[in-house]
Amino acid sequence: MDMTSILWSLLFGSIGIGYYIYGKRQSQVVVKYTGVSLMVYPYFVSNNTLLVLIGIGLLLLPRFIKP
Repeated sequence: MDMTSILWSLLFGSIGIGYYIYGKRQSQVVVKYTGVSLMVYPYFVSNNTLLVLIGIGLLLLPRFIKP
């Protein structure tokens, strides 16, 4: 892992913690599980471009999927 992917992982993981806490408190399942996936997926993706694209897609996911 290089420094760029570590910083992207830290950024998306931090946002994921916020999504998880918000989803848990508001009882919003989509937001909660999006937060979990934001925290976990950087462990499995090593390409920086793909890391950013998946992260942006996951950030926008609760906006388009309403329970």
